[in-house]
Amino acid sequence: MPDTKQTVLEQAVADQWKVLPSGLTVLVRPMPGYSSTHVIFATKFGSIDRDFRLDGKEVHLPAGVAHFLEHKMFEDQDGDAFAKYAKTGANANAFTSFDRTCYLFTATQQLDESLDVLLGMVTHPYFTEQTIAKEQGIIGQEIKMYDDSPDWRLITGLFECLYHSHPIRSDIAGTVESIAQITPEMLYDSCRAFYAPDNMVLAAAGDTTMERVLAACARHGLMEPRSTERVQRLWTPEPMTLVTTETTLKMPVSKPCFGLGFKEEPLPEGDLRTEALYDLILCCIVGGMSPLYRRLYDEGLVNPGFGGEVLRVDGCCCILFTGESDEPDTVRQLLLDEVARIRAEGVDREIFTLCKNEKYGQLIENLENVEDSASQMADFALSGQTVAQQITMLAGLTAEDADAALQHILCTDRMATMYIQPDGTAPQAGEDDEEEEE
Repeated sequence: MPDTKQTVLEQAVADQWKVLPSGLTVLVRPMPGYSSTHVIFATKFGSIDRDFRLDGKEVHLPAGVAHFLEHKMFEDQDGDAFAKYAKTGANANAFTSFDRTCYLFTATQQLDESLDVLLGMVTHPYFTEQTIAKEQGIIGQEIKMYDDSPDWRLITGLFECLYHSHPIRSDIAGTVESIAQITPEMLYDSCRAFYAPDNMVLAAAGDTTMERVLAACARHGLMEPRSTERVQRLWTPEPMTLVTTETTLKMPVSKPCFGLGFKEEPLPEGDLRTEALYDLILCCIVGGMSPLYRRLYDEGLVNPGFGGEVLRVDGCCCILFTGESDEPDTVRQLLLDEVARIRAEGVDREIFTLCKNEKYGQLIENLENVEDSASQMADFALSGQTVAQQITMLAGLTAEDADAALQHILCTDRMATMYIQPDGTAPQAGEDDEEEEE
């Protein structure tokens, strides 16, 4: 007999979903009574998509092209898209991750006009040598800002320890040297390969309807069938060995930073179940309700930013623990001891249930916010799932599943450690206060 409560919950979060003749997936969550609408136009093209074959032609991109392309999409022959959004009153932005690029806006008025700006700029790219040269200088400054971020350097440093050839080793924005190689032809090739409608998702949540969004799609030719380019991503085989087990970097930080990275077997495409299971396991080990987190925090060994995360993209899956501590080696050993204990004894059933309920709560809470609701729809749709399917999948996960998975992950022979130590140039905790008192 089906779980009535579960069925009602799935029906409550059922979003409207339609695949257009062009191949574009459109999702809409009407939210009557809300004053704003949030829209996301996303493509499965991120920093790791650097080598591919397009209709028989091999294309090899330097690091940073997806992020560079995100910036350039806002500029066309008619000017800058941000200026057009300013006229509609919409608040617009965009971001690039390892495996996707997303363009978004929030509007309280003139929604149709803002949709036209979004769909027009993404479906009609325009690049020249002159505009590319200008952007290279702008993004070069952004890259230098990332180089000064300890948190980002910690993550990228762990990737360099864990992976020999996977493009996750490279910074999402690339380097000043790599973006200097970008040409208009590279950007147009990338658009033809990955900005095809059948590789994209359009999600909207708020004061709108499916009919209104489809009307905008029709105005931009997205209701018509498209001939699709034949694209094949090219990957270099990645061994399960490590590049190095430990590395240290000195930066102007006031407290040492540390990270532990575990190289796991890549997950099959669309396998959100295993990813969610790993996430629940981490919640049981270092989540806010776990005994280890409480001990580390109460003893002053970590700050509230300490935690773990699962990162999976095509050809790559890793589990990362990061934080700040004056005694990083102590934290590292206590973490490894806790993993070994839970592997032997099994996850705490009560904590597992609490963590699972917390994940439920996050999914449902996101439905009350237009930005979170649209983002959630787009994220799952890029993997071919709906929010309702995600809830059903989460409901099926058990503590026994976690116990079984833990026997094969977080192994020390696939673990790397990254340290960022103070270089002596940053003020230490309390120094500024002492100077003020004097």
